[in-house]
Amino acid sequence: MGRFPTRAVLAAAAALTLAPDIAAAQSRPELIPVPGRIKMVLYRPDSGPAPTVGIIVMHRTSNYLTHRACTELSRRGFLMLCMNSRFENNEPAVDFEQLPLDVKQGVQFLRKQPGITKVVLFGHSGGGPIMALYQAVAEKGVAYCKSETKLTQCTDALAGLPPADGIVFTDAHPGNAINLLRGINPSVANENNPPDAPPVAALDPFNPANGFNPSGPSNYSTEFQDRYFRAQAARMNRLIDGARDKLDRMNRNAYPYPYPDDDVIVIPRGGNPGSGPGASAALFVAMPGIAAVNSTAKPARLLRNDGSIVSDVIKSVYVADPKLSRDNLRFGTGTKIYTLRSFLSANAIRAKHAIDDIDFCSTNNSTVCAVQSITVPVLFTAMGAHYFIRDNERMFEMSASNDKDFITIEGAVHGFTPCTRCENTPGQYSNSVKNLFDYIAKWMHDRYR
Repeated sequence: MGRFPTRAVLAAAAALTLAPDIAAAQSRPELIPVPGRIKMVLYRPDSGPAPTVGIIVMHRTSNYLTHRACTELSRRGFLMLCMNSRFENNEPAVDFEQLPLDVKQGVQFLRKQPGITKVVLFGHSGGGPIMALYQAVAEKGVAYCKSETKLTQCTDALAGLPPADGIVFTDAHPGNAINLLRGINPSVANENNPPDAPPVAALDPFNPANGFNPSGPSNYSTEFQDRYFRAQAARMNRLIDGARDKLDRMNRNAYPYPYPDDDVIVIPRGGNPGSGPGASAALFVAMPGIAAVNSTAKPARLLRNDGSIVSDVIKSVYVADPKLSRDNLRFGTGTKIYTLRSFLSANAIRAKHAIDDIDFCSTNNSTVCAVQSITVPVLFTAMGAHYFIRDNERMFEMSASNDKDFITIEGAVHGFTPCTRCENTPGQYSNSVKNLFDYIAKWMHDRYR
């Protein structure tokens, strides 16, 4: 297997030490020696029958070695392989089309474990697009990710990926590029950093004249929303065209700067929902009442705090964050920095309208596109106090699987815990974590035991 680098051992051990409340719940998490830059920690059930189902948890850049699913699902009888990718904590270096190779190592490892008969992928947050891309390529071949319609393509290194037996999406992003599209501030008059011109007043999401409320939920008119969403798409397309033009000039040795291979791209006022609600210029974060994102389009199943399940049109209980206007202007929270290649690979998508007219398959970082090529059983869970409810409903609707399920967890934030700010009475959503993982465990037991 190769010698596990010392730095990786120390980093993983430190991660476990820093999260005793999570790691202590599973007494023997095991560091797995692997070559290269990925890291693996294996969580076995402490008691009960030997597991027959192995589950992989991984994110594009975040540290998932102590992810809540590692302990919650291992204590429910599953073998959990929690991984960090080669791009851990290094967003500017991400080559999204390489990430399936990291997932592949995890799948191959679990297939070799005694007693394991099924392998399931777990896609939480930004892990959703990765797991979806992996399975789409595993089922359809490299033609899926090499299409000329994509802004960037994979290589034949992804040929022959061993498919998983199912996927659990937990409040999965529709795609990181879609998040950036919806969170980008289109009132920026130019792309200098910082912008050297005032914002375009008619598109400023933080102008009270446009409906912004600095102390509570905003109220943007339908006309402003439509104009804003179209302007977001226009800005994204301009950024894409500029990045592709620079790379084209590099390929022709005509780039006027001293980098023959890549360059930095700085996106002022580019904070997106995936980086935290305080940084975003997404209208639906300031105005949770925008149904196109924060509500199901038709009645769907809601897992109530008391464990019962009801069917209704589900609206997010997310509470608007008044810090939006401050944090979107800051460098640390409101500015995105990529390379040209990482931007195009993991954060760019073509669109004409940020909500209603997105070319979902113009990028490989698109859960919405990939689920249309996935036929294994899939479970979509949305958190009832976040803003991916309609996205997960849409992915459920578009999924090609004949065995698919969609449910929303009442009052859960993006990290599964109760949204105490959203409660009308103390403890109103106190069972969100237990309810989520009990439901996931039953869903898998029904299919794989």
